[in-house]
Amino acid sequence: MIGYYILIGVIALVSWAVSARLKSKFEKYSKVVLRNGMSGAEIAEKMLADHGIRDVRVISTPGRLTDHYNPADKTVNLSEAVYNERNAAAAAVAAHEVGHAVQHATAYEYLTMRSKLVPVVNISSGMSQWLIIGGLILGAAAGAGFGYYIAIAGLVLMAVTTLFTFITLPVEYDASNRALAWLKNKNMLGQQEYAGAEDALKWAARTYLVAAIGALASLLYWALQVFGGSRD
Repeated sequence: MIGYYILIGVIALVSWAVSARLKSKFEKYSKVVLRNGMSGAEIAEKMLADHGIRDVRVISTPGRLTDHYNPADKTVNLSEAVYNERNAAAAAVAAHEVGHAVQHATAYEYLTMRSKLVPVVNISSGMSQWLIIGGLILGAAAGAGFGYYIAIAGLVLMAVTTLFTFITLPVEYDASNRALAWLKNKNMLGQQEYAGAEDALKWAARTYLVAAIGALASLLYWALQVFGGSRD
């Protein structure tokens, strides 16, 4: 277990460093006021209109960094700061979330796959590790018996969660690419504003990359505990 705690510690440290960098980037670009004077909500509404999407609402949601697109009720949820403010960071986030709405409207395959996995991941993410640990306690490392199959079940659930984090990568990168392409093609931002939006979205994407790598590392660690011991 010491090795696992070291692994988790390293992943947590890297995740913290990336998140801290992301936060500083957004604070920096929140000071870059848009020349067009548009708020995040107005940016989102215009991008939806330019893509011919009429059945998606842009709404304000409480909190910080709570921005998301909800495919169930077709709403672009923008945090209060993003919804109201008129800066490069708000423009980047608003356009990114609309990028997900565009994916939904065009049946982007990775978004469809991710949406189908959500109900399973909601269960597997909380159960998988406990099943593996329980299986190991019951003797899974011996390579046979009831405990072994419990551990295998836990690994399968953890693999689904890991797959979800990797499917999330193209979804997030594609949403950012759609956002940046629209911002550039429609000449929505000045050169400095666009550079800030691009940089902010790049750091946001890296948080998902770290999460995916962490999930894979955790899966490999537990698989080694289950299958490595059974070869002895």
